[in-house]
Amino acid sequence: MLKFIKELIPPDQWKLPVTIILAIFLGLSFYSFYLSKASSYLSDNPQTCINCHIMVPQFATWNHSSHREMATCNDCHVPHNNKFAHYYFKAKDGLRHATIFTLRAEPQVIHIKEAGVKVVQQNCIRCHEQLLLTAQQQIQSKDFHSNRKSRLCWECHRETPHGRVNSLSSTPNALAPLPESPVPEWIKEVTEE
Repeated sequence: MLKFIKELIPPDQWKLPVTIILAIFLGLSFYSFYLSKASSYLSDNPQTCINCHIMVPQFATWNHSSHREMATCNDCHVPHNNKFAHYYFKAKDGLRHATIFTLRAEPQVIHIKEAGVKVVQQNCIRCHEQLLLTAQQQIQSKDFHSNRKSRLCWECHRETPHGRVNSLSSTPNALAPLPESPVPEWIKEVTEE
């Protein structure tokens, strides 16, 4: 082990250039982390979802829905069966989104992926389980339970909670808070002079 560590240490004439290169790389990594607001993705704050401009219609329609009072984006779009599944799904989905947005490959119309469909359906049932049980008792139908599992909740409840979001232009008057500028004040001051 010590031999391996000793092999990683550069010769004396390379120590300064290697230290400078590592410092630049580390500094750029921290700055990229800061610019991307990466720490915000660890929270459940819905405004995190509008770090990318393409999510503004979804945020605006959710913000004007009744779900706003009880549920954040992660309450519906991330699994809640255990912490590992929660953060694994969040990281996997977030990295996919970040890659798409970084490469500017986002579609005009966002469609939920199959894994997301399953998660949202499970979360609808998780949150509204008591309501579903009450409805089943009132209807007293043998088909109710099988029908509940064979259909997606939003087949009937299409406008919940996002309304009809078909494209970026489907909510032209949607207001959403603008993300804060990631540019530090000292850089703004230098560039404005």
